[in-house]
Amino acid sequence: MKIAILPGDGIGSEIVAEAIKVLETLNRHFSLGAEWAFGDIGGAGYDVAGDPYPLITRDLAKQSDAVLLGAVGGPKWERLDKPLRPEAGLLGIRADLGLFANYRPAKVHAQLVNASTLKPEVIEGVDLLVVRELVSGIYFGQPRGIEVRNDQRYGFNTMLYAESEVERIARKAFMAARLRSNRVCSVDKANVLDCSELWREVVCRVHADEFSDVELSHMYVDNAAMQLIRNPKQFDVIVTSNLFGDILSDEASMLTGSIGMLPSASIGERWAMYEPIHGSAPDIAGQGKANPLATILSVAMMLQFSLDRIDLANKVEQAVEQAINDGVRTADLATAGAVSCGQMGDAVCSRLKALA
Repeated sequence: MKIAILPGDGIGSEIVAEAIKVLETLNRHFSLGAEWAFGDIGGAGYDVAGDPYPLITRDLAKQSDAVLLGAVGGPKWERLDKPLRPEAGLLGIRADLGLFANYRPAKVHAQLVNASTLKPEVIEGVDLLVVRELVSGIYFGQPRGIEVRNDQRYGFNTMLYAESEVERIARKAFMAARLRSNRVCSVDKANVLDCSELWREVVCRVHADEFSDVELSHMYVDNAAMQLIRNPKQFDVIVTSNLFGDILSDEASMLTGSIGMLPSASIGERWAMYEPIHGSAPDIAGQGKANPLATILSVAMMLQFSLDRIDLANKVEQAVEQAINDGVRTADLATAGAVSCGQMGDAVCSRLKALA
């Protein structure tokens, strides 16, 4: 099995280095048999090839069984033309590989309840999954741009969904719910947006025709944002559009105490990519302060969905849980005695070896 590893920018190389330690541990002590090769993406891609998604990286990704990505972006590249900015590389690989379904779990670990700014009784036991449509919607819709009209500059984007795009993401959400608590909440803005009106209609049809055994509810996105903070335990699977999913999943990260705890899987018909949901954090890059757990947990998702090793996925999750239970904390979670990014990776690996 071959993995394409794309560290990217900022803290990307630091957090990916800890994920590689986990893969090496799995190879050495659990006979995983994984191989990997490195590629550039984002600002790093632009620096070496003048392209945030270089052709050599495209080829590497498509020749691999899975892609592990760190993070992209940073102030160094903000003044570039939009097609050359790091974010264009991220959007590019998602579209190029057809990664239409983004799974973003948010699970509150018992030992980290006090790391959240919310009251413990609100977040204890939270375990939800945001299923975000990833390759359409307002981030990809045309027309888009900035133009002059009547002596004023106007910026515009198009939120666009085809029925087939809504159907396929709805199916992924319902199938995920069947493996969890069998409940799906579809989040839209159907009272205002025509695009959302179509979204709701199609989700209802897919539910009635194929998944009537799953409980389906609907919620407007503004209410969903409030309910995530007010009563997050009411949710099991949330399915929503690209823009709404981007916002809601970042909000859900604060239930766990830190965005550094949340992994993600982006899955298409053939390829899949795994990455932490946080950004490149250029303000702490190179300082050893980053939390690698989201990246390590992304490896666990890769083991489950792409490498057909759910047994090892469970062991990686167990090792992370044990490290947390033993009080190991990076700076984003610690009130005192924080460990470095590398030390957290070592802590997980030592506990993983003990499970062999």
